[in-house]
Amino acid sequence: MSAELQQIRNWILKRNPERQDIAGDLDLIENRLIDSLSFVEFVFLLEQVSGRSIDMESLEVDHLRTLNIIEARFLGVAVH
Repeated sequence: MSAELQQIRNWILKRNPERQDIAGDLDLIENRLIDSLSFVEFVFLLEQVSGRSIDMESLEVDHLRTLNIIEARFLGVAVH
C-alpha cells in the first residue's frame, strides 16, 4: 500500500473508530465511512494527498466508492 493511500485509510479509520481495517473493495459510501458531512473534507484530503486539484463539478460519488477506485483514479495506481 502506498503512503498516500495509507493516509487516506488512516483518515477514514480515525473517523470510524469501530473499524479496525478497511478492505480495498469495501464500499465506503454504502457503509457510511464517508458521509455527506465529511465529504468536502475528504475531497480536500484527496487533493492534498494526490497533489492535484479535484473539480467538484465533474466529481461523481462512484469515483470515491472504494479505496481501490480512489487509488487508481487519484493516485495513479492501476487496479488489477
